[in-house]
Amino acid sequence: MTFTTCDLFDADESLQSVSLQFEDLGALARFSGPVRTVRCYRDNGLVKSLLNSPGGGAVLVVDGAGSLESALMGDMIAAAAVSNGWAGVVINGAIRDRAALARTELGIKALGSNPRKSAKDSIGAVDIVVAFGGVTFSPGATLHADEDGILVTS
Repeated sequence: MTFTTCDLFDADESLQSVSLQFEDLGALARFSGPVRTVRCYRDNGLVKSLLNSPGGGAVLVVDGAGSLESALMGDMIAAAAVSNGWAGVVINGAIRDRAALARTELGIKALGSNPRKSAKDSIGAVDIVVAFGGVTFSPGATLHADEDGILVTS
């Protein structure tokens, strides 16, 4: 991918810009695709289920309420995302297996890491509008991410 979020924003200031400062944790710092969403809290059952299904180049946006208490994705779920054609994952929360994720050919942005695993009860909601970092993420919107940040179409 050859875009930069700075150039995209300069060309279209109607793009939403995420104000939270996410860490780049995957091998791909630059990624883009249609948005799919999950809202969950310390439970990654829905994240695992979605990333184990065909992604079609989409970006999964996970609203984990900013919790750093437990990880919502690790190396095995990220490997499944790659195998299933997902472009990236943005997690308003934590990941685990940081060293392995750094070698995974997937765009991954999260607030940080925690070795504690999460519950697996699949409590939450899929493909709903979520909001964090001053941005509203609607399923089907387009997300662009690179080292400078995250932009989303309205």
